[in-house]
Amino acid sequence: MSKTTMSESIRRRDFLGGAGIALVSLPVWATGCASRSQVLAPSAVGAPPQAHPATVSPPVAARSIYFERFGVDQSLLTRTIDRGLGRGGDFCEIFLQHKVSHWVGLEDGEVNRAYTTVALGAGVRVLKGDTTGYAYTEDLSEAALGAAAATAAAVADGPASSPRVPLKAVAVPNAYPVTMPWSAVGIDQKLPILQQTEKLARARDSRVVKTTIFLADETSRILVANSEGLLIEDDQPMAELHVGCVAEHRGKTETSGQSAASRDGIVFFSPERIQKVAHEAVDFTTILFDAIPPPVGELPVVLASGITGILLHEAIGHGMEADFNRKGISIYADRIGQRIAPEQVTIVDDGTNPRMRGSINIDDEGKPAQRTVLVDKGILRSYLHDRISAQHYKVSSTGSGRRESYKFPVVPRMRNTYMLNGPRKPEEIIASVKKGLYAELFWNGQVDIGAGDFTFYLKHGRLIENGKLGAVVKDANLIGSGPKVLERIDMVADDLTLFSGAGYCGKDWQRVPVGFGLPTVRAGGISIGGRKA
Repeated sequence: MSKTTMSESIRRRDFLGGAGIALVSLPVWATGCASRSQVLAPSAVGAPPQAHPATVSPPVAARSIYFERFGVDQSLLTRTIDRGLGRGGDFCEIFLQHKVSHWVGLEDGEVNRAYTTVALGAGVRVLKGDTTGYAYTEDLSEAALGAAAATAAAVADGPASSPRVPLKAVAVPNAYPVTMPWSAVGIDQKLPILQQTEKLARARDSRVVKTTIFLADETSRILVANSEGLLIEDDQPMAELHVGCVAEHRGKTETSGQSAASRDGIVFFSPERIQKVAHEAVDFTTILFDAIPPPVGELPVVLASGITGILLHEAIGHGMEADFNRKGISIYADRIGQRIAPEQVTIVDDGTNPRMRGSINIDDEGKPAQRTVLVDKGILRSYLHDRISAQHYKVSSTGSGRRESYKFPVVPRMRNTYMLNGPRKPEEIIASVKKGLYAELFWNGQVDIGAGDFTFYLKHGRLIENGKLGAVVKDANLIGSGPKVLERIDMVADDLTLFSGAGYCGKDWQRVPVGFGLPTVRAGGISIGGRKA
């Protein structure tokens, strides 16, 4: 039986007190599962993956709300907000979510697992100054919603004072329309995709002895209503394809994989995309047979375009989330307007890229998505803000308030984070390095948000010798400081690649889908270690 779950009134800084470490890891391909805090390897697509033209549908005027089918209408939302303000809170917000997810897996050509999960619930947040009260319920009756609102309202202790503005529905443009909803797609349409993927992977290389493939889809409908009169909804689709491989050669075994994801429907899984993901999964595996141990020591590192944006996201991006700066944890606290990188470095966090995994029409506070310039020609210009941090800094929210589900309060999070193009050519950058490392595929890592110190595991890369790419290397550990690496980026190419694979970002025990990207860049020096270093 569903019942209200309480969250004690907490100060924002207390709630985030344990959030000084971020983890990033890739899936254990052979088992088809992964850790909670992770970034999963995305598909190598040179632009945001789109089965449709990169257009945005115009807003459609709202008539009735989606959640009326569950008995929640505007009148009930209004009464719940009033209950939330009843003890003197400054602001009350209701977040409703109905999410349906499907998963079907194929192991060595046989379906080994398939399931559906359904999540339905509401979170109620009440703010009093910088203090948050939060409660959620999976029962959408008036009694349960009222109890959740009363629990959240305990953050304040006084008579009702903040006036409530009447709710008014707001429509938003849709950056990810789906012609056939996932609810209309049956297993009979998904199995051929899995079977074709497995066939292509096996045919790519005879040394492949095991494949693990799964297809996941998701439809999440959200609604945000608050005491300032906002009433807004979004329908958020997601499509994912994962391929894991095990290969054997002359007594050696190697594993790797690849994935692709997009806010799209089944049309995302085109023959060309299926082939690309299957072939890359195999190629990433078999290339390891010829790999040698990495060099050890501090060397120039060239980051290949695309997937290496994981390092930008983790080692640098988290430090620009406003809650860490508000608490004085991040090394970037109090550095707005100061130079933190060379002039050729511009970094953005963008929620508007059509169909990318981290894109959103609205954030989880109902703010429209936007493109936020974090670093402009080396100067730190903005943090990523939600409502609370925006009020603290007296700026506008950047539409970066995100949460994993109705069970969690909002915190500032990244969406799609990437560096813009520079003036160089990739081959020019490689040619400039006498001895160094070319990083191609990161697998996992850990970052200390405060100092930005990171350790990343490089699944594979290449040596650079006398300006040319040489032998493949594997099992390298890259160790350094994100802010220092940013300062040492002295060459930026013009080949930005955006990756929208099955990437998740973990923070505060929550995970949200993200995208990232990078042009080819050269960092002056990063410490490199191997298994025996």
